[in-house]
Amino acid sequence: MQARIEQDLKTAMKSGDKRRVSTLRLLLSALKNEKINSQRELTGEEAEAIIRRAGKQRKESIEVYERTGRADLAAGEKEELAILEAYLPQAMSEAELEAAIRGIAEEKGFSSGKDVGLLMKELMARHRGRADGKRAQEIARKLLP
Repeated sequence: MQARIEQDLKTAMKSGDKRRVSTLRLLLSALKNEKINSQRELTGEEAEAIIRRAGKQRKESIEVYERTGRADLAAGEKEELAILEAYLPQAMSEAELEAAIRGIAEEKGFSSGKDVGLLMKELMARHRGRADGKRAQEIARKLLP
């Protein structure tokens, strides 16, 4: 993963894409810091978690900027988010997510709002990295009254 990001950084530097260069540099820095903290090579899953965390930070920033009327800053964060998402597995679509939630609910016998936490735990274990927890929770709350 890190080698791919480094190669993409070189390509972005040659093409003069400043947004991509800065985003990839921050990402490489986060990966290297985690590698230093853990004192070993990172697994692919750990690298994905770091990228996901960076993406989550961008999403939160986008929400804040949009609420405060700073569309220019929100647009920049959206660009960075798109760059980061290119390094993550393809997220589940709304329909796939709903089907997975329904399947788990039927399989485990979840039927009330009290079971949302258990359902979410099972969903995230089965679809780690592909399911957006916030969207999944909204769907689960609609399906389990």
